[in-house]
Amino acid sequence: MSVKIEVIEGGMPHQKILIAGLVLAVIGLYLSYLNVIVGTQMFAFFGGLAAIAALIWGSHTIKILASYGIGTGVPSAGMIAFGSGVIAFLFATKYGLYAPIVAIILAAVIGAILGYLANEVLAMHIPVMIKSLTEMAVVGALTLMGFSAMISGSFTFSALTTGSMKVLGMSLPSYQASYIGGALIATVFMLGAIAIQHGFNACLGPGWKQDRMLMLVAECGFLSMMVAAVMSAALISPAAAILSFLIGLVGWYYTYMKYIELSKRDAAAWLDLKPIPEVEGH
Repeated sequence: MSVKIEVIEGGMPHQKILIAGLVLAVIGLYLSYLNVIVGTQMFAFFGGLAAIAALIWGSHTIKILASYGIGTGVPSAGMIAFGSGVIAFLFATKYGLYAPIVAIILAAVIGAILGYLANEVLAMHIPVMIKSLTEMAVVGALTLMGFSAMISGSFTFSALTTGSMKVLGMSLPSYQASYIGGALIATVFMLGAIAIQHGFNACLGPGWKQDRMLMLVAECGFLSMMVAAVMSAALISPAAAILSFLIGLVGWYYTYMKYIELSKRDAAAWLDLKPIPEVEGH
């Protein structure tokens, strides 16, 4: 039997965050698909924005789940979100334009199965376990798909597995030079898994505030977007990569400053102290 030890007071209801995160993520993914329709790569940044929307939703889901006294499971929640989401994401890429919808459905099924096993086999008996793991699997799939679309220019299987390299001035196809072949997906996995859990991990406690936590998650998301933009320079045009980086930089600066502002609001006191000096010989 599990006992809920925290409640969310005030702020936006979780259901609204869920709907907003899901809708914005799907819209962002389909806007990134304009690259395929128009024949450009300049819309890749929409994939990063889609991933950030999903991360904000996912972080609040972790808060709901962790309210049942599993605070030490916050980092592992990020891992299971992306560990289950990556299966749905990779399978869905074969379906082209319908990939986001397929990923959502398959991820939800995988998450529900994992939630059932956690409750009935591992006997955790947490009321929101099945719902939360279902949501997190979907969040993991959408985040991976978003950052993948930003780095490679599209979320289709061919775009993620096909690259090129120059030999004697000729451009030859190369799997090793692709998003998946070059193992960039492993880096994106960690960028998302850290970003989704850091917000609550850093803001939990009696002074927790919803807006401060979500702002920190957005800041982490934009920071991850900047890293992804740097990696995208190997696969998409320099102009598209620079545009993604600049959008990530502006978003990160804004959310970082807002997070500092909210932290000062919630702090009992704010002291600008210098680091403790180190004394040589001690």
